[in-house]
Amino acid sequence: MGILALGYGSVCYLAFLAAFAYLVAFAGDLGVPRSVSAGPSWPPGPALAADLGLLALFAVQHSLMARPGFKRAWTRIVPPALERSTYVLLSSAALAALFRFWRPLPATLWDLPGPVLRPAVQAGFWGGVGLALASTFLVSHPDLFGLRQVWCRFRGRPYREPGFRLGAVYARVRHPLMLGFLAMFWAAPRMTVGHLVFAAGTTVYILAGTWLEERDLLRSLGPVYAAYRREVPRLFPVPWRRAGKSPDRMV
Repeated sequence: MGILALGYGSVCYLAFLAAFAYLVAFAGDLGVPRSVSAGPSWPPGPALAADLGLLALFAVQHSLMARPGFKRAWTRIVPPALERSTYVLLSSAALAALFRFWRPLPATLWDLPGPVLRPAVQAGFWGGVGLALASTFLVSHPDLFGLRQVWCRFRGRPYREPGFRLGAVYARVRHPLMLGFLAMFWAAPRMTVGHLVFAAGTTVYILAGTWLEERDLLRSLGPVYAAYRREVPRLFPVPWRRAGKSPDRMV
């Protein structure tokens, strides 16, 4: 069964890579047939309802499956080694549904001129992409996407959650991954109504999702995480503030 678990985890990881690559193109309007501002359109009312429903579908799936109580129940059905990979696969599927069924609202709110403003905003977008990717490696990329779990299953070794000290950007902001996504979604040289709906909806999800995640972290790490939370801002670093101390362990 180990080889099947490894194959399954690898397929789930490839699904994530494809979903993330398309998310970059989708949010950045980078020439794909369906993006946040381009694709088959509907009348404004039905389009808005469909888009909000797709955002809600992703938010519920992504947050619900990440909660410890759901994981305990879910691993009675799915082997623990496959829990994270399955989460990654279903999150990628929820994103794929959003890409496929998103209905743009093409009215333009702003379209920045070049040659200064437009490149500057585009640089912010690509900076967000880079920050989001880098953040996954700072918290153990293989564990985050289920690869080490299935590798341990393949090798017949027990899996232990990584223990590490968060440094670098985590000493300045508690959720740099989400900060990267915010930059990706809001740094738009051309902002349409549909793009605004997408950016605002994902921002609401990020605020709610980070609140739920921190509630779980406080329960598992206790005063260590509470002290870290007091010292380090949640999403937006303060340049003149001294870097805080990060906890020894994070889940």
